[in-house]
Amino acid sequence: MTMVGKIPPVTADPATSTPAKLAPHPSAATKKAREIAGRVLPPMIGLAVVLGIWQLACSGPNAMLPGPAKVVHDTWPLIVDPFFDHGGVDKGLFWHLFASLKRVAVGFSLSAVAGVFLGVLIGQSTMAYRALDPIFQVLRTVPPLAWLPISLAAFRQADPSAIFVIFITSVWPIILNTAVGVRNIPQDYRNVAAVLRLSPLEFFFKIVIPATVPYIFTGLKIGIGLSWLAIVAAEMLIGGVGIGFFIWDAWNSSLMSEIILALIYVGLVGFMLDRMITFIGQKFSS
Repeated sequence: MTMVGKIPPVTADPATSTPAKLAPHPSAATKKAREIAGRVLPPMIGLAVVLGIWQLACSGPNAMLPGPAKVVHDTWPLIVDPFFDHGGVDKGLFWHLFASLKRVAVGFSLSAVAGVFLGVLIGQSTMAYRALDPIFQVLRTVPPLAWLPISLAAFRQADPSAIFVIFITSVWPIILNTAVGVRNIPQDYRNVAAVLRLSPLEFFFKIVIPATVPYIFTGLKIGIGLSWLAIVAAEMLIGGVGIGFFIWDAWNSSLMSEIILALIYVGLVGFMLDRMITFIGQKFSS
């Protein structure tokens, strides 16, 4: 009977064997490029789809609105030269946006200061919160333009009236969110403040503000959006230089392409204002 022995394993000669190739790791630049592409490409693709649908929908002979190609063709002088100033209301879009932003800056700053102050006072008193919260809930639902006749009757001038409309429209979410934040301050924080015998001013800056920053900036984000909505609507009626007046004047002149261009700028500026408040809020929270 023939015995078959085990076949010894074949070992490769280290001197002659070829090492297995390792998959190359992506460099930091490649990772960064992929990250940027992941953020930029989806919105670019979405924008291209929207523009394509818009162009197809408005390319027919009976289209009521201009397509993107016609909008760019009709408003090209406004796009390439937004800084011209021929006197009066004949100005580039930059100056109209700048005038609107100045009114928003004043009105929103007043509403931010008043809203945080009143929110802190109301949040610390349960009775005041229960008494005033229903009133604030009713007033915050009043549309911006509904306040305009009252402001015109009270101030008799366009700029103060527009600033009042911005203030009265944007102050309510700031008050309500700040009050909720103050009411949600942990009791442990209040106990520490009592043990340390903090003064009301120290309690406000060392306890209230740090604990309520997320709530305050939620109200500020809502408020800045309402401010921008309010000024565009108010300027359509009060006249003068401003993006709202520009839109209304273009409507009276049947310049639909200019209206669409102005709306695009309004949306972009509103987006940047929202991102600005978010950025500041993140810095305060960190």
